[in-house]
Amino acid sequence: MPAPQAKLGAHWLSPTDIRSTLTRIHANRNAHDSLLRNLGHRLHQHADSVSRSLKGLDAKDRPSVVGKAVSGFRSELVRESADARLAHTRELAELAGRLKAAAVHYKSPVQMLMRETLGSERRSRLIQQIASSGPVELASLAEYAAATQDKDLAAALCSRVADLPRAERPFSAAELAGVMFGELHRELSQALVEAERRVLEGLNADTEFETGRPHPQRSLQIAMLRKREQEIGAYGFDADDEDEGNEAEETDSDEPNDRIAAGLRARREKASAAA
Repeated sequence: MPAPQAKLGAHWLSPTDIRSTLTRIHANRNAHDSLLRNLGHRLHQHADSVSRSLKGLDAKDRPSVVGKAVSGFRSELVRESADARLAHTRELAELAGRLKAAAVHYKSPVQMLMRETLGSERRSRLIQQIASSGPVELASLAEYAAATQDKDLAAALCSRVADLPRAERPFSAAELAGVMFGELHRELSQALVEAERRVLEGLNADTEFETGRPHPQRSLQIAMLRKREQEIGAYGFDADDEDEGNEAEETDSDEPNDRIAAGLRARREKASAAA
């Protein structure tokens, strides 16, 4: 099996950076969607106006004339709004690109645990102390580390069992690291998937405005990403989120009022109270 190759060009983003970037993506999508709704409303009003002005025309010929008028007005709106729409989609792609590049730093809870305890003198001492520990003692210490949320001990134990043959390992390093960082790993994993979905939704909405039709391939990709978010299930998934029109009811406040920030804040407050 070939040795893994490090991706040295990946930028670092902390969990807080990822959350704030996702909030910016959410705000961008709200603004972009609002712009498209306003343009669509103007288009609909124009169609109604043309239709009313052609009441004297034969009913058989009217749809064709109205269709041509709407198509011409759509082209005018597309040109008029091109710069504003492009600014939104470019920012969306840039923000999502940052998150995608940082995903290499959040591959697994084990990776996050080892990085978190890197440089810890206590971890180094613990590694020395358990160097000769047998399976029974290692299993007992793993249970203790999980129960006490001792990250240094957990990291030392993960290093120790990595040196053992797979069949002789008394516990799973991935499972132990999951106790420490599993929830955070799921949250960030879902955030990365959601960022990708929202970019595709923005591009799809833009295409639908320009052409009057959604992009079939993007629609399929969006559906697959939604399913993936539901499978991860770190902070829930609102079925109403499938209807971007519901975002019209949201305010333009600078405060992070989306379901992600609210849900995570409530969970952390609960954890703090328990502590």
